[in-house]
Amino acid sequence: MLKDPEKREIYDQYGEEAIKEGMGNGGGGGGMADLFEMMTGQRRGGGAPRERRGEDVVHKLKCTLAEMYKGGTRKLAMNRKTTCGPCSGTGTKSGRPATCQSCQGQGVVIKVRQMGPMIQQVQMACPECSGTGEMVAPGDRCEPCQGKKVVPERKVFEVNVEPGMKHGQKITLRGEAGVQQPGVLPGDLVFVLVQQEHAQFQRKATDLLFEKEITLAEALCGFTYTIDHLDGRQLVVSSPGGGEIVRPDDWVCVPDEGMPLHGRPFEKGNLYIHYQVKFPAALGADERAALGKLLSLGKQADVDMEAEMTEPVTSQVVRNMEEELKSRQSYFKRNRQAYDSDDDDDDMPRGGQRVQCAQS
Repeated sequence: MLKDPEKREIYDQYGEEAIKEGMGNGGGGGGMADLFEMMTGQRRGGGAPRERRGEDVVHKLKCTLAEMYKGGTRKLAMNRKTTCGPCSGTGTKSGRPATCQSCQGQGVVIKVRQMGPMIQQVQMACPECSGTGEMVAPGDRCEPCQGKKVVPERKVFEVNVEPGMKHGQKITLRGEAGVQQPGVLPGDLVFVLVQQEHAQFQRKATDLLFEKEITLAEALCGFTYTIDHLDGRQLVVSSPGGGEIVRPDDWVCVPDEGMPLHGRPFEKGNLYIHYQVKFPAALGADERAALGKLLSLGKQADVDMEAEMTEPVTSQVVRNMEEELKSRQSYFKRNRQAYDSDDDDDDMPRGGQRVQCAQS
């Protein structure tokens, strides 16, 4: 028997040919395939419809470099929607599905009109349920969800940040995004890690970079200091052995004290220390003499000031070479413009005012 009342009515009035020609199937003309579906209530070929799945919910999770080094568990409270418990997601007190009886849950109805010898079918939204396919009787409406099938929920999630995880890495909680629509499977809750800047360490893949300022005396004579590592340990670092002098911008490597490898926390990168040598602003004559004697400096080369082609010059310290180069570029640009504008005037001086070295 035909299960759809509307199609059964068409079959009774106009026979099997009307069914084959597509009456009652939305004008699609499905023929015997639709007849098979109407009589059995199953899809031809036996395939079950695919379950729909809601969209994933993505949140950014700020993490310190120490958390990414050691790992840890973060507890986060999130608001979401979940299936109403008292009605089991039906929206009714009785627990029966709130299916509209007029359209059998389809949301549309088909009206058949006869105009002389012609038969016309019209598909329209069901007037009883306004096209939703659902109709909950007022007396049967579930109180907690008011017939909406879902209720708000605040849930605390535990997010495990594993040692060695990095910026942009994702942690996925399957099916925890909450119910976005009744009858649709919930999506995933995805946390994207955002690494915060550290005051002392800079991360480069699995390595760590550390800036250290030392005095000139320490660079020449040696030093020992401690570094507070990301896991709470104190690393005692000494100057290179063998009397080696540390020069400005030198780098030293401390093996296996960098970031752990994700999935292999006992394997680590390296720690690289960048040394900046702080020179004294000035030395007195006695200090220079004592330092020169201590360092066994030789005498300065004798210069014959009376020799031909000898010219004394002055020198200035450039503290910021980047700014110095910018000033020089600006000077040469103005210089070229001055030459271009003065090509026809022989009485005007060439070029412009000289730019001295930038001083700090």
